[in-house]
Amino acid sequence: MCQLMRHRLAVSLGLVLLIAASAVLAREPQGRTPTPAIEPAKAGTQCVAPPEVMRREHPNLLKHQRDVTVHRGVRQARDSLQGCVGCHASAATGSVAQAKTDFCSSCHAYAAVQIDCFECHASRPAQAVAVKP
Repeated sequence: MCQLMRHRLAVSLGLVLLIAASAVLAREPQGRTPTPAIEPAKAGTQCVAPPEVMRREHPNLLKHQRDVTVHRGVRQARDSLQGCVGCHASAATGSVAQAKTDFCSSCHAYAAVQIDCFECHASRPAQAVAVKP
């Protein structure tokens, strides 16, 4: 009887260790999921809303601005998509959506959301045109 109890105890202890080991092995390693590379906006600029609001609400803000612009004809540079592009374009690519590390592309890839804005809109800031005197 004593030998049977030792055997059961050994099996029970083995199961506990196996479960603990599998729980440790099942954990995701730190840093496995790449975080978005967010390049800071141009110095001296201010966004239309704080970053925590923009992260969650920018689709709604863009849709609202689209409606105001298209349906009512109100065009203000401060709230325009080109205003966003002008501040957030990458120094390396000059775009917000050309490379995987650009401002819009990196966040949308992280969130697994496809960007369709730049099928019609420019992902680069408008070039300043020099006026001849």
